[in-house]
Amino acid sequence: MEVASPAYNGPQGLTKSPFSFQPQKPTDDGIPRSFYDLEKPAITNLDDIDSQSSTSQSSSDQDQLPPSPPSEQSSSPPSEDDNLSPFEKALHHPQPTSAPYPLPPSPDPISILPLDLKTPDNFVPRDPALIRLTGVHPFNVEAPLTPLFNQGFLTTLNLHYVRNHGPVPQVHDSEALSWSFTIDGLCSSPVTLTLSDLLSPRFEDEVVSYPITLVCAGNRRKEQNLVRKSKGFSWGAAGLSTSMWTGLPLGYLLSLAGIDTRKGKYVHFEGADQLPNGYYGTSVKLSHAMDPERGMMVSWLMNGLPLHPDHGKPLRVVIPGMIGGRSVKWLKRIVVSDKPSENWYHIYDNRVLPTMISPEESGNGTEEMVKVWKDERYAIYDLNTNSAVVYPEHEQQLSITPEGAFTIKGYAYAGGGKRVTRMEISLDQGKTWRLGHINYPEDLYRTQTESRIYGGRLDLSSNGRDASFCWCFWELELSISDLATAKDIVVRAMDEAMMVQPRDMYWSVLGMMNNPWFRVVIHREGNNTLRFEHPTQPALQPGGWMERVKKAGGDLANGFWGERQSGEESTPVSSKDPEKEISMTNPNISRQITLEELRQHDTETSPWFVLNGQVYDGTPFLESHPGGAASIINAAAQDITDEFLAIHSSNAKALMPTYHIGTLPPTSLPLLSSPTSPSSSSTPRPVFLHPKTFHPATLLSKTRISSDTKIFSFSLQHPLQPLGLPVGQHLLVRLSSTSPGGVKQTIIRAYTPISSGSLPTGQLDLLVKIYYSSQTSTGGKMTQALDALPLQSKVEFKGPVGKFLYLSPGLCSINNHTRQVSKFIMICAGSGITPIFQVLRSVLDNPSDPTKCLVLDGNRVEEDILCREALDKMAANNKDRCEVVYSLSRPQASWQGRKGRMDRHFFEEIVGGPDPNRKTLVLVCGPEGLEKGIRETFTGKGGLGWEEGDVIFF
Repeated sequence: MEVASPAYNGPQGLTKSPFSFQPQKPTDDGIPRSFYDLEKPAITNLDDIDSQSSTSQSSSDQDQLPPSPPSEQSSSPPSEDDNLSPFEKALHHPQPTSAPYPLPPSPDPISILPLDLKTPDNFVPRDPALIRLTGVHPFNVEAPLTPLFNQGFLTTLNLHYVRNHGPVPQVHDSEALSWSFTIDGLCSSPVTLTLSDLLSPRFEDEVVSYPITLVCAGNRRKEQNLVRKSKGFSWGAAGLSTSMWTGLPLGYLLSLAGIDTRKGKYVHFEGADQLPNGYYGTSVKLSHAMDPERGMMVSWLMNGLPLHPDHGKPLRVVIPGMIGGRSVKWLKRIVVSDKPSENWYHIYDNRVLPTMISPEESGNGTEEMVKVWKDERYAIYDLNTNSAVVYPEHEQQLSITPEGAFTIKGYAYAGGGKRVTRMEISLDQGKTWRLGHINYPEDLYRTQTESRIYGGRLDLSSNGRDASFCWCFWELELSISDLATAKDIVVRAMDEAMMVQPRDMYWSVLGMMNNPWFRVVIHREGNNTLRFEHPTQPALQPGGWMERVKKAGGDLANGFWGERQSGEESTPVSSKDPEKEISMTNPNISRQITLEELRQHDTETSPWFVLNGQVYDGTPFLESHPGGAASIINAAAQDITDEFLAIHSSNAKALMPTYHIGTLPPTSLPLLSSPTSPSSSSTPRPVFLHPKTFHPATLLSKTRISSDTKIFSFSLQHPLQPLGLPVGQHLLVRLSSTSPGGVKQTIIRAYTPISSGSLPTGQLDLLVKIYYSSQTSTGGKMTQALDALPLQSKVEFKGPVGKFLYLSPGLCSINNHTRQVSKFIMICAGSGITPIFQVLRSVLDNPSDPTKCLVLDGNRVEEDILCREALDKMAANNKDRCEVVYSLSRPQASWQGRKGRMDRHFFEEIVGGPDPNRKTLVLVCGPEGLEKGIRETFTGKGGLGWEEGDVIFF
């Protein structure tokens, strides 16, 4: 058996330095000092820390403290310091030039990318080499696998993976040192600390540095998504990175607050990132947090540099050996509790639910399913053992030579501090195995006793800790002749607990912790060449044997990697979980359209737009578009993919081939404008709304109107800014929501505010009926996401849109065609009152407007009648011009109004036939069932005889 060598012979190698370090001075009992000693009195203020520090160590002890490495003792050149902000100076440590262990490679310069300029992250510099997994925003990325591996043990900022659930909190250097977080809950002395406090001399002896590999729980999820679509996006095999982290041990910080270890069982963390379902938060066991072997820390340096915004600037938690989702960024609060976190993201993210639970069932919101989500047995903490092949690369070709050899290479990791102890490689699908050679670069740090780097003690050997927190590299040299006779390469890792990667996948609804054998298929190209095929490629990138097999009808879950066995029919696995794909292109169209040609059609008369890289001509649909011609005109020369897919039904998608005219080159897409948020500007706009661009407003308050209805009030750009919404039009509301399981989705819906659109109020008020999840319904995505928003959150708005306009007394416009009107019949239900209310208010607020209004408002119970007080007041003050009729389908015995549904009999009695002069318009807004019934009753065959043009649906 080949024994793993502690020497580092990884992808890049190292240059070793000869300097050595002094050993740590033990205490009187011969045991190194522990900074997790809970018997110490709790710290009630920072002065206490000074006094305890001064008494705990004599002057002679201080004189005998080990010296810092030469590179840490030397001062930076004045010119270098002069270029640093006070925040950067406070965190600055000279970069060591050599060491007997891996040092972080120097990062390449990065800048703000054009793709990010129109997103909330328009201040964040990033590397364009990173692969975006969830579109432009939020930023979820991994590096290309081979460059990540070739970079070596430590990963630069440029190639470090990022998992963001939403916008990155912006923290300016001038604010960073005063950034604070609290430690409270089950503790005798809650404490608030700033980053400046953590950097003070009183803490410097406790600061630690060591390498940690962070891994997303979704690493290798693309493989699960190809077997059966999960609720997560498609990570490849590079959802991991390793950095040198510097900070204070979490257990030490908790001890300052005097935690109650009898009652306390969990430690909660909460970040500052405002998300649709509140702030991101999670928890870990208190016993793990207090265990030095677990190595948890609160960190402010990554590879010796201040945290990048994507990685938690200025302060975050770093938890080795666990999934990355437990390492909360932008840390604001630590809470000691007797139970796990109840944060939405702790419950509905980072779980492995039983494999029989489907995506549909997981989101049904039933009481039983909520209990499943909240079951801590399914929560993921420690990483499982995993590995991947890097060399041979995907699609790499190798010439067949009789005496030639090829070294296969890859990475492996385990969780919970366990070491990967075995790597096995098979060329006959697991019948026989060969033992690979493992290199542990992490062990080079263990040889240094009390070394310091970036101001922190190199905390891997000084306390006798032998936990493994990092990836390792493996390799095995094989003869090319053996490869030429094999169908594939499969590899598996084993950890020191003898847990080995399974042969087959454990599919689960969130697609997490995927760790079956990593398989690379070998193709023989002619007589002289081998070609290698990895299982998948990340995100939407095509390629991989799994995608090929699935397209060919192979069952990827058949236990033979989709290869059909004798007597097995070709039945795609998608038949178990059908995915209805609607083609939105015309297969006969092959025209290439340039960006310049597209921009020539940014017009009202000939609008072209882009959807999924394809170009469409909206001109023929201007008159018949349900949302009005403005919806298409405002999309001219823009990429509307996100907006279209968020709003439109399968019926709309099926119409798209009719309007398909060509393809835009992929290189033009990043240069194309899209309806997203621009960079913030201090220059006030004349009106808030813009027809082509979403702009953010800030959530000020939520006012409960009924058990399921609230008014959401937003502040605009400045207090005297008018909304800019004409009467009869609506606006689009956009926000990013995270579904159960942590899947980001963009939601866009149309709403009509109840606030005035023309007066300079600086405020926008939305009346929203919230459709909560129930045993029979998943509820409303937008309404529940709005309800979950914390105050001060940003929500984006665009408009106006719509085909109806009320211009002046007795005059309106429908799809840009003016129409005289003497009466409105306004039919609504529930929150459908809002556009009706807008038009009604405009008519009745003008005493000289002779237009009559009949409002028919149908609901289930009396509580469901929205804006009732205002409606009754308007009707009482305008008896000659306004009548309001309420009808309840499930009234209480005390109800004195009309009873029953608004059906054909109801409309025959109250409305009757059409106006022969066609000066009466029916305005309708309500649920789908109501609108369908009105179409049949008013304009359908055998109906009341109204013309289709006389019935307007909002």
